Amino acid sequence: MLSMLALIMALSGSPMQTAAAPPNVDVELVLAVDMSGSMDMEEARVQRSGYVQALRHPEFINAVKGGYLGRIAIGYFEWAGMVNEASVVTWQVIEGAEDAETFAARIEARPIGTRRGTSISNAIIFGTSLIDTNAFSGARRVIDISGDGPNNTGPPVAPARNEAVSRGIIINGLAILIRPSVSTGPLDQYYAECVIGGPGSFVLPVHEAEDFAIAIRQKLILEVSGVTLPPTLALAAGETAADCMIGEKLRPGFLDRVYPELDR
Repeated sequence: MLSMLALIMALSGSPMQTAAAPPNVDVELVLAVDMSGSMDMEEARVQRSGYVQALRHPEFINAVKGGYLGRIAIGYFEWAGMVNEASVVTWQVIEGAEDAETFAARIEARPIGTRRGTSISNAIIFGTSLIDTNAFSGARRVIDISGDGPNNTGPPVAPARNEAVSRGIIINGLAILIRPSVSTGPLDQYYAECVIGGPGSFVLPVHEAEDFAIAIRQKLILEVSGVTLPPTLALAAGETAADCMIGEKLRPGFLDRVYPELDR
């Protein structure tokens, strides 16, 4: 718990973007891509291909050009239990197809590999730092997180989400439900209640591998254009809220780590 608080406090101490700075891009967009061990290599390849295709698609380019300024700043990284800092594709301004092609090619050239653990919280903290410390001033600031499971290591996800939102950052989610886990409950509900946040935030579910590219493209277009969707999910009568600590609770030794004094 102390290490979690230290991470949050360290994040709180980073410089904030000044409200007076005029925007020089329509949006600062960070793509935070899940490469945890629960993603097999085929899913990882499909996901990578989906991002590359979306960035090259004419509809994405048109969405960028259709913005007030007609340009965005975009960055990319991959995460699992920790953020793979070697995976970071640094910020690039996109104003047209040539810029988008360059950025897509940089992502496409990266080796594909998965790692252990799922820390959405570390992804949010890292993405927040990338946005807070870049050289751009965006009219909107967005972290785009894809994932196929709940947070199960690192700091709890809700405080990390709340800290990012308090800084004016919007978090959207892509919930990968190709092989849904019964034990952790509906992942799209978990993302809706525990991960996403900020004005107009949303989560899109992906149920089939062949839907990846379309879902990612839709998501990027919505984020670039700033279109607001209706509320993502609403609890039906009798439904219970998602447990934002469900991933941690399913890890062996959770109670020993949280309550070591318990004699069980």
